[in-house]
Amino acid sequence: MKHLTFLLLFVALFGSVSRSQDKTTSIQTSTKPFSLGITDEIQSAELTEKRILNIYLPEDYDQDTKTTYPVIYLLDGSANEDFIHIAGLVQYCTMIQTMPKSIVVGIANIDRKRDFTFPTTVQQDLKDFPTTGKSEKFMTFVEKDLQPYIQQKYRTNASKTIIGQSLGGLFATEVLLKKPELFNNYVIISPSLWWDNESLLAKAPGLLKSASAKNIKVYLSVGTEGKVMENDAASLAAVLKKSANQNFQVTFNPMPAENHLTILHNSTYKAFEVLNAKK
Repeated sequence: MKHLTFLLLFVALFGSVSRSQDKTTSIQTSTKPFSLGITDEIQSAELTEKRILNIYLPEDYDQDTKTTYPVIYLLDGSANEDFIHIAGLVQYCTMIQTMPKSIVVGIANIDRKRDFTFPTTVQQDLKDFPTTGKSEKFMTFVEKDLQPYIQQKYRTNASKTIIGQSLGGLFATEVLLKKPELFNNYVIISPSLWWDNESLLAKAPGLLKSASAKNIKVYLSVGTEGKVMENDAASLAAVLKKSANQNFQVTFNPMPAENHLTILHNSTYKAFEVLNAKK
């Protein structure tokens, strides 16, 4: 009798648990990764190291196999830096038709102080940042390794934009002054022109005289980020507007409501509007 009572209790309990489990599993679910882009790894002959590229492709890239796209090259393009929110801006701005559908190439950093700076004569900077001063090699990497790789692997057109902030803005400025033909559009935000006692700013007029590239658009902005950075950005804008010939279109957009942490996102959004304004 005890055994029979135990058996009946067991069956009742098991049935109750089974029904309870059935209720919790009645909704069919599935989980899969949410993909924002793809990651390529290339071996750079110029830098003698592997570099990671985070790539955002337009939504219908795989379906529309005939269309070619502008390319936006993003400095500080690591996943934990600026790639995600800038790719999001591009997706949003193309959705509202502020700009054409575009490919974003985020260049992940290894040593940004090394890659984005030219040699300095400031001894304290040499002491504090001993790896700096290799921007010429990084510029050659962009020209001879990166751009050819992107052009060969993806469906690109002739439009090329570079986005750089802070030290990235310093590097973008150096490219603009020394090899402007590498890009059609320059988005230069809060450039660290104080580097090497503002030597690049001092050389800018002479470098611009020898520039032969045509139809280049420059968008330059700075927030409330200290008098040195603010004055340097304004001086660069003045030099560009004064020295650049008719083949340069320069927009200077001070954004006093922004600081060094907030300016990149909001300024890039404005840059997309300015650079793609319909005539």
